[in-house]
Amino acid sequence: MSNLALWSRSAWDTDRWLRDFFGPAALDWYKPVTSDFNPAAEVVKDGDDAVVRLELPGVDVEKDVNVELDRGRLVIHGEHRDEHQEDKDGRTLREIRYGSFRRSFQLPAHVTGEAVSASYDAGVLTVRVAGAYAGNQPQRIAITK
Repeated sequence: MSNLALWSRSAWDTDRWLRDFFGPAALDWYKPVTSDFNPAAEVVKDGDDAVVRLELPGVDVEKDVNVELDRGRLVIHGEHRDEHQEDKDGRTLREIRYGSFRRSFQLPAHVTGEAVSASYDAGVLTVRVAGAYAGNQPQRIAITK
């Protein structure tokens, strides 16, 4: 009988050792961090209205955020700007993400721009789409013989 190796790895597979010991994120420290900012979103039904909430702490919504109705889609886009200067020594630890963002939500065909309103409070952008769920009841179709 011959020896059959299904796989082979060196005894000093450092990447695998780090992953096994510290978990899957152990090697993420050397990966480049993307600057894209993707705010968390929540869509809830409130009666016949749809309410979209986006977490946008630290964003100047008057200057840097646009809410639009574009071809049946609610589009929220903007930018989270970094207004801070770099440290004098050139060393900075950044865990806050900055950059542009774009979130898009499909709306029913009957929704017009007049049905959409937006407000901002305590770092949360709230967009209410009045009547988004109105008339969305299933309609039974008769079957003829």
